[in-house]
Amino acid sequence: MTTLEIEWRHLDLDGGTCLRCSRTGRTLRQAVAELAGELKPRGVKLSFIETTLPEEGIEQSNMILINGRPLEDVLADAEAGESYCSSCSCLTGREAYCRTIHRDGKTYEEIPEDIIREAVFAALDMKPDAREERR
Repeated sequence: MTTLEIEWRHLDLDGGTCLRCSRTGRTLRQAVAELAGELKPRGVKLSFIETTLPEEGIEQSNMILINGRPLEDVLADAEAGESYCSSCSCLTGREAYCRTIHRDGKTYEEIPEDIIREAVFAALDMKPDAREERR
């Protein structure tokens, strides 16, 4: 069985994280649970790691790594960026900028499930099951 490791890095200050990271985390956990069931019959086990970052690591906040590679490196047509994050600014008490993903002319502050799924299948060099493509 092949193991695919998905790591999510996010700022954590006294148990709190920003809104965009919270939303990405919720979406990612749901996607990992669904993908685990979908990929198990295909011989793939998913491993999920959540890495919390101190304020000094904020530039990595909201980063998803797939087998150690940033999601934007797994998808050839995606790139990382950053935008002002009022939520992190409130948490840190200073102006803060968080990671974004730019793809297909859109910038995503919260990483959507379809992009996560595409990156997982790209990393595995697999196509989604025909039933799952209709989602």
